[in-house]
Amino acid sequence: MRFMIIVKASPDSEAGVMPSEELMTAMGNYNEELAKAGILIDCDGLQPSSKGARVRFSGDKRTVIDGPFAETKELIAGYWLWQVKSKEEAIEWVKRCPNPMPGTEAEIEIRQVFEAEDFGAEFTPELREQEERVRAQAKKH
Repeated sequence: MRFMIIVKASPDSEAGVMPSEELMTAMGNYNEELAKAGILIDCDGLQPSSKGARVRFSGDKRTVIDGPFAETKELIAGYWLWQVKSKEEAIEWVKRCPNPMPGTEAEIEIRQVFEAEDFGAEFTPELREQEERVRAQAKKH
């Protein structure tokens, strides 16, 4: 099972405050532990929403909204993508994570990633083949 582990933003992360050397060391050690355990697929921190944009869809119309975005608690500061056996395993790994926002309350969300078999009959053999081609091409980059 794949899970996306989402680190929620804070006022500091949205202000572009960089993590301390102490936190970067702790997170580096944690990421190394995840890699050695064979569960880490990918991870990264994200720039503040002031450097981002959203595209709102309304029928055929597209509207671009530039950041920053107001609701900090709804924003994402970083993520991990893990391959684990269960949601419970993901929870146990998250509980071992250093506080991503030292000195404050922080929140990390755990979300399971859809797998091909989750889509049922609508995910036809042709769509499966296309998905495999796209993933193979993406891995080359």
